[in-house]
Amino acid sequence: MKQLVFIGLFLLLPILSGGCKNKKVDALMLWYSQPAQNWMTEALPFGNGYMGAMFFGGLATEQIQFTEESLWSGGPGSHPDYNYGNQTGASAYLSEIRDLLKQGKNREAHRLASKHLTGVIHEKKGADFGDYGAQQTMGDVFVQVQQSEEVSNYRRELDLSTGLAHVNYKAGDVRHQRTFFGSYVDKALVYHFSNNAATDYSIEYINPHKKVKETFDGNLFRYQGVVEDNQMGFETCMVIKTDGVTAYIDGQIKVANASELTIYHIAVTDYQMVYPLYKGKQFTEQNTAVVKSIQDKSFEDVRQAHIKDYQSLFNRVTIELGKDERSSLPTDKRLLEYSEGVNDPGFESLYFQYSRYLMINASRPGTMPLNLQGKWNNSTNPPWACDYHMNINQQMLYWPAEITNLNECHLPLFSYMESLVEPGQVTARSYFDARGWVVNTMNNPFGYTAQGWGLPWGFFPAGAAWLCQHIWEHYEFTQDEVFLKELGYPIMKEAALFWMDYLVEDENKELVSMPSYSPEHGGISTGASMDHQIAWDLLNNCIAACEVLNIDDEFKNEAITARKRICSPKIGRWNQLQEWKEDVDDPDSKHRHVSHLYALYPGKQITIEETPELAEAAKVSLNARGDNGTGWSLAWKVNFWARLKDGNRAYQLFRRLLKPTQNEGYDMLLGGGSYSNLLCAHPPFQLDGNMGGCAGMAEMLLQSHTGVIELLPALPDKWLSGSVKGLKARGNYEVAIKWEDGKVVNATIKGRPGQKGKYMVDGQIYAFEVPKVGSFSIKR
Repeated sequence: MKQLVFIGLFLLLPILSGGCKNKKVDALMLWYSQPAQNWMTEALPFGNGYMGAMFFGGLATEQIQFTEESLWSGGPGSHPDYNYGNQTGASAYLSEIRDLLKQGKNREAHRLASKHLTGVIHEKKGADFGDYGAQQTMGDVFVQVQQSEEVSNYRRELDLSTGLAHVNYKAGDVRHQRTFFGSYVDKALVYHFSNNAATDYSIEYINPHKKVKETFDGNLFRYQGVVEDNQMGFETCMVIKTDGVTAYIDGQIKVANASELTIYHIAVTDYQMVYPLYKGKQFTEQNTAVVKSIQDKSFEDVRQAHIKDYQSLFNRVTIELGKDERSSLPTDKRLLEYSEGVNDPGFESLYFQYSRYLMINASRPGTMPLNLQGKWNNSTNPPWACDYHMNINQQMLYWPAEITNLNECHLPLFSYMESLVEPGQVTARSYFDARGWVVNTMNNPFGYTAQGWGLPWGFFPAGAAWLCQHIWEHYEFTQDEVFLKELGYPIMKEAALFWMDYLVEDENKELVSMPSYSPEHGGISTGASMDHQIAWDLLNNCIAACEVLNIDDEFKNEAITARKRICSPKIGRWNQLQEWKEDVDDPDSKHRHVSHLYALYPGKQITIEETPELAEAAKVSLNARGDNGTGWSLAWKVNFWARLKDGNRAYQLFRRLLKPTQNEGYDMLLGGGSYSNLLCAHPPFQLDGNMGGCAGMAEMLLQSHTGVIELLPALPDKWLSGSVKGLKARGNYEVAIKWEDGKVVNATIKGRPGQKGKYMVDGQIYAFEVPKVGSFSIKR
């Protein structure tokens, strides 16, 4: 069936490319004049939080590839010895490894750590990641359309203003229209086909997993299956609504003489986010309830409910970075011309809003968090397992959540973190004989919190502490003390307990992380700077949380003492910010990870205002690493330069992030960029680059990490005039800014009536108080 998707397409391409007569200009539209041929680089994404789908917009056959978030191989049930990655008795070797490091015997220490401080996977035939598992596609829905081969006026589009995707074209004299979207409200993916003449359709579901049962009753298709290696049960259902006649023949749903066809598509598994079994959801009953709630709803009712829900989030922020004069160009051509140096601020605004669209479609309350590819995966063996990578990628995925006014989309991360505490405590005890909880570089939804199965990439016990920064950021942006007290602070404190146990005193009486590996770069050490910066940040935030909640004085005082003793950021022999406690940085290294700059961003231990010497050293390190990199690495550098108040350098990196690429392989030396569907290439596709790039754009326009709301802190020359409305600042402020010739013309700050704060504009700091009615206004 898959080979039928693009039959005749190459014969039709001249007609398609030359026949697009729709010159509609829309600043919030991705659109193309031909169907997609490639899932990763061309198909367009949509989702309902629980499920992600990509549509191709094919002619005689539409292909919709979909994923349900919890469908995974691996974990309990996949191997009799699955132990959440943990080695038994590993902590017994920790003191010996530390002694070797103190003696300068790093090679011997690394050899011992490689044997005893790594995680465990059990190899399985046909599975790159063994019983660790991987996120799984749930398959594809193919809809064949009976039509003429004479096609014209083709347009495939994604409307960010409504969250609706469309395909429109004429086949002979018949107009064909399709609409796709994911409804969070109704927990369904929605596919709507319409035309102005009776048409026959054929619907087929194909998936790579073992079938248990398949039925079609009236208008309801149900398919039950299992992932073979762990026996995870799943069910996907399609409710068929049409004015035509339906029949079920040889595994296909036939629809005859229809002018309207609507498919409500739902899916669920038996996965439960509960350690240690992660199983037990009554998935068929849940699906039945969703079917009952939606089957009598009209397409228009479902569409309107979706638009209302989607726009309640999306419309919070508007952005204009200059005149939008190129919307009439197809997005793939627009991307190409942009890479050739064309000034297109409207395209940059589109990219910013596309990232927010992706977050709204893939991370909503009650869902699982974003993974490396968001919720979009077409493989049973995806890159890096399509997992939760905790040494920057998972965190970067949520960088724009607060500042771009999508705090509800942040909540799935915190629920997931709560589920990691218990297995993370087991890992902390098993490897480090420590209190608290950890999670390392790679994490699956089955409690794998241990180190990865190789070094140095797999060792990163600071993952939990870094995740906890998101808790504090959520509090600072929302001022939600109930969240902080009931969910956030207990998770933070448990992570802090680990670091208070793990840090050890060195010869200078400072507390250091030992053993330590700077993420994916360099060898074993007596302290990677990132570890120290993250531990300082975590303790600093815990102390602040204790003060906000007026609790836990004994713990707070212990944290204050420990924070003072943590090895501080150091400037090395070539004036760089050191990556390790040891001054061994290579000035010629161009490594993609720049982990020792965590304290600059997303941390706030280093600022231009308070620590100018360290900020200058960070700049030296950044210059040495260069302006190339993988997709997410480029995005991180955008944020670094924004924090250093160099808008033009940040903008230069941002443009590199939008370099067109078709590279789907794993050659990171080729650098990242963006595919024609504007998904970020690591390569291959990872969503973190999109999210990090969006956060960097926001950081150029608004910063508040120092306690002062700074307007246009890193405005590039190319954004000479523009406006933004709805960005959030810490303190639960909402900010709007209008500027001309690089200067603020006017701005408003919304907050709680009577709330007092400080703002900065043109380098000057002013006090403000939110009035009882309205918002505080700034006019220049």
